[in-house]
Amino acid sequence: MKLTIKTAIQIQKPIEEVFESIVNPEKMTQYFISESSGRLEEEKEIFWTWGEFPEYKCVVNNIKIERNKSISFVWDNVTTVTIKLEEQPNKSVVVRVTEGEKELTEENLKWFGGNTEGWANFLAFMKAYLEHGINLRIGAFDFMRKQEPKTER
Repeated sequence: MKLTIKTAIQIQKPIEEVFESIVNPEKMTQYFISESSGRLEEEKEIFWTWGEFPEYKCVVNNIKIERNKSISFVWDNVTTVTIKLEEQPNKSVVVRVTEGEKELTEENLKWFGGNTEGWANFLAFMKAYLEHGINLRIGAFDFMRKQEPKTER
């Protein structure tokens, strides 16, 4: 059995704007990542970081882009992510994210749960940013940071 993550959401913005929000690090840092080493472009290797999780740095490579249609890349050195954009008759865009596939193991089951949650957040946060100018990441994961042990005075 294979595990594949699939998530989708509809965004009420033109396809060009949705596409640009994925490939442009200045936009992506408003809803998904904290830092990027550059724009998503073919033939490049990009590094992403998340401020809430300073120990995690992600390498993004093997980037393939079809303007206003799809973006795919490999991260964690083995897993392919594909983001497809489907323009609707009302000019909104359905964004579909697929990640995988991986064999069913205990470790990969944890990956499946965590990354499914992550991609659902990615889509919801992108929608909030593009439609309403809101960065939902601010403070969203503070509870997950490692806390220093409290000492009594």
